[in-house]
Amino acid sequence: MSAIADFAVRYPEGRVDVQGLHAASGVPVADILAVTHAEGFPGLGEEEASWELARDAARAVLERTGVAPERIGTVIFAGSGEWDHPFWSPAAKVAHALGIERAHCFEVGNFCNAGATALRIAGERLDAQGSGHALVLIGDRLSRLVDRSDPGSLDLFNFGDAAAAVLLTAGTGPFTLAHSAMRTDGSWADYYRGEHRPDGVVIRQEPHRRGLADAYVENFQALVEETLAALGAKLDDVAHLLINHGDRWMHQRLLATLGLPEEKSVFAYDRQGHMGGADTLIALRELVDEGRVHDGDLILLATSAMGFSWGITALECRL
Repeated sequence: MSAIADFAVRYPEGRVDVQGLHAASGVPVADILAVTHAEGFPGLGEEEASWELARDAARAVLERTGVAPERIGTVIFAGSGEWDHPFWSPAAKVAHALGIERAHCFEVGNFCNAGATALRIAGERLDAQGSGHALVLIGDRLSRLVDRSDPGSLDLFNFGDAAAAVLLTAGTGPFTLAHSAMRTDGSWADYYRGEHRPDGVVIRQEPHRRGLADAYVENFQALVEETLAALGAKLDDVAHLLINHGDRWMHQRLLATLGLPEEKSVFAYDRQGHMGGADTLIALRELVDEGRVHDGDLILLATSAMGFSWGITALECRL
């Protein structure tokens, strides 16, 4: 069974700040803070690119692990499909920058569930091969896709940017990919969609429709139950449940519905926005760095995405 050998996260130097959002949109600061919960958070600066953050994260991982570029057979760049350039491969760009010249490089577009999807694809490839390494890169340009002048985009004002790189191995590693369960409800496919403008693509929301918050909780709950059943585990066996950093209230509601205490998750809303598909890895990095992860821990990564897709990725800690 494949495993995560190492992973790293990188942030841009740019920032998104509430005062700037207020000035651009006219929305009261208090209303913006009710969405962001923070005065500011990382967002791509004018000259920064998502692929460069992913490259830097991947370089750090390769240097720490000592894995040579020629040993990597798959490179996947995961995100929304709105890359730094249109009709272009960020996976190929990063691979070449790192000296990875013999790998199959491609993209997975499943929005903020893309990283988890890429981990599943890469893990299944390694399981079939029985040897080798794969590199999953997670990066997006979420802050660039928000129309900050539009009060109707308020719910998206917490969108920031970060990138992550995950090195997978067909052998043993600190985090075994124990199980993956995913599903999509296409009835929500048109709730958000991109709109082309002269200065780029922005996200537009369709007229408000009730029920999305319920769909989040119901789908996550079903996928957690499916995952635990597949692993022969119980809810008490879950050491941590880490979730996309999009909505604090839904985060709390999900934990309450499952019967998990908030101490078994990570809340960073006071200092970070929704950093795309890197959210759960940012939370996992925090747990590891603080010494809150132990051998034998079962960790669930709960990811969700426009479309709408939901996923639970189960990691078994082997430290």
